Amino acid sequence: MTVRVQPELFDAGTELNRFAQGRSDVGAVVSFTGVVRDTDGDLQEMQIEHYPGMTESAIAKIVQEATTRWGLADALVIHRYGALKPGAPIMMVATAAAHRAAAFEAADFLMDYLKSRAPFWKKEITTAGASWVAAKDADEDALKRW
Repeated sequence: MTVRVQPELFDAGTELNRFAQGRSDVGAVVSFTGVVRDTDGDLQEMQIEHYPGMTESAIAKIVQEATTRWGLADALVIHRYGALKPGAPIMMVATAAAHRAAAFEAADFLMDYLKSRAPFWKKEITTAGASWVAAKDADEDALKRW
């Protein structure tokens, strides 16, 4: 299990290859990479803040829950912080399990958690100014599945 919270850019392909390399004990590896979205065409950057130590601990706890619940052989979560430009990778989740359903469900669970409960604070800087990103009802509803 690996949890990294970092300002540095990561290469999802390299990370996935490293994660899956030499895995003959699993039948499925699933990954997801989230990118900074500019839906209105005026986003200059997204600023992501966190509390070092607390954030990693909270994510590690939920990764351990997913590992136990779905019998994962391994899991990887990378989440960036700092000032990120539109189109930049913001986070990555990878799961490895004996069967694809477990790998997909665990990855989906982790993504929902990261979106709604991980202790990050996001501020969008647009051509009109800056505003904090509020929680969305759809994200909260997604958590109810678990």
